[in-house]
Amino acid sequence: MVGDEMKFKKKDKMKELIETMNACSLIELEGIPISPQLEENIDLLKKMFADCSDFVIREFRQKNSVRAIAVFVDGLIDTKEVNSALKSLMVLEDGDDDIKVIEESLLPVSQMGRVDDYKKLLQAVLSGDTGILVEGNTEALTLGIRGAEKRSVNEPEGEAVVRGPREGFIENIRTNTSMLRRKLRTPRLKMKSLVVGRETNTNLVVAFLDGIADPEIVQEVTGRISKINLDAVLESGYIEEMIQDNTYSPFPQLMYSERPDTVAGALLEGRVAIFVDGTPMVLIAPVTFWMMMQASEDYYERFQMATLVRLLRYVFLIISLITPALYVAITTHHQQMLPTTLLLSIAAARESIPFPAIVEAFIMEISFEALREAGIRLPKTVGQAVSILGALVVGQAAVQAGIVSAPMVIVVSLTGIASFTIPHFNASISLRMLRFPIMIAASILGIYGMLVLLLLILGHMANLRSFGVPYLSPLGPISIGDLKDVLMRAPWSMMEKRPSFLGVQNARRMNDGYANSIQQRGGQSGMTGNRQPNEEGQS
Repeated sequence: MVGDEMKFKKKDKMKELIETMNACSLIELEGIPISPQLEENIDLLKKMFADCSDFVIREFRQKNSVRAIAVFVDGLIDTKEVNSALKSLMVLEDGDDDIKVIEESLLPVSQMGRVDDYKKLLQAVLSGDTGILVEGNTEALTLGIRGAEKRSVNEPEGEAVVRGPREGFIENIRTNTSMLRRKLRTPRLKMKSLVVGRETNTNLVVAFLDGIADPEIVQEVTGRISKINLDAVLESGYIEEMIQDNTYSPFPQLMYSERPDTVAGALLEGRVAIFVDGTPMVLIAPVTFWMMMQASEDYYERFQMATLVRLLRYVFLIISLITPALYVAITTHHQQMLPTTLLLSIAAARESIPFPAIVEAFIMEISFEALREAGIRLPKTVGQAVSILGALVVGQAAVQAGIVSAPMVIVVSLTGIASFTIPHFNASISLRMLRFPIMIAASILGIYGMLVLLLLILGHMANLRSFGVPYLSPLGPISIGDLKDVLMRAPWSMMEKRPSFLGVQNARRMNDGYANSIQQRGGQSGMTGNRQPNEEGQS
């Protein structure tokens, strides 16, 4: 009796929607069943998609004169595949009008599903599927015959490498997940589908390696995403800002990448990837600060070069963060720290400058940031010329006009070059933001002010978490076994275990004893140059 009452209430709600509705969101259609009366379904769809020229309702009759409709969005489907499916339906034998029979034996479509309410039906149709509704059935078929135009796979411009794969993600989520699947050919690679956004109904995929990733982290990621109640999700940045641990921290708590190999490497360490339809940027969580200083090419070159380059990045990170503030502090409060010759040279250069060092630094830093932003936003052919020539021309003109000193131009230029060595753009932005308050502290209290602010920043980083993982792991708290891939990059033969601070289920990367087996054998077959010639005289 209770079930019958629920059915009547849903039918009454559907009739009310047909009579009163012009348009509604898919959330309002949750639980509204598909009517066995095809005319009611047509009326509801026509009212809902009134003035939608791209939404097609194709009415047709099967061979047994049973009415049916196909609904799809023009431009999101493969027209040839839809025509083939409709042709198959139009030659059905008498009596074969049951939706289960159609699904099991009459439609030549590999991807197919059955839905019983309007929310699921329209989510599939608006994502590019084709819906089939047949008179007398309370279920509809969804055919996965999508065919929208998409960008070709190219090398990602923001993460270019000298050695490594040249492919990058695109805006199509299924293409992106297939590229990841080609890297990780294992049934352990799991992909959970989610839909976020009341109006956009954006498709998301949470990918992880079962048996490696911590189930609690996977559950936390999916739980946070499922609680998002936005009207639109147009890019992965929406998701990043909604699920991060500390919204007001200047440091990124999720990393994004356009490279399938980078995402695959992160999953193999026990992390989780979040694919968002409509963007090539794939989110990775949880992350640490040290990940922001690593590039995918670090793992393709020999470990000696990778370690040298990585250490160089850390040196330039410090230069990028404190060099302008250090210049302001020394020239304003600690002139005694400079050799006499250098002090006289800087004093002569600043003799005609009407501004204090902090104002001078702000003028140059803001000008440099403006030129960098202009270079990004302008067309590529013009942007590079503006960013390079603009910096040279503006700097030279400012020195000649007596607005800034030549040493300040050198300091700001060195700072800008140093910031370009940071591999990930969001980490570079964070350091550029922090540079300004550090300069203000240096102008007020000198080096002491700098140190106090740097200690506050370090304390904030020590307290920061990314999905429960300490942001400074494995240095804070320290984990000796995980230090092989932080400031340096140890040889692969020494990195036998995955990072322990991620709580992975399977910590071992490779078999025991492999690390020194080749060295112990003395090379191939243990030979050391005493190979004998064969019968033909070849060695």
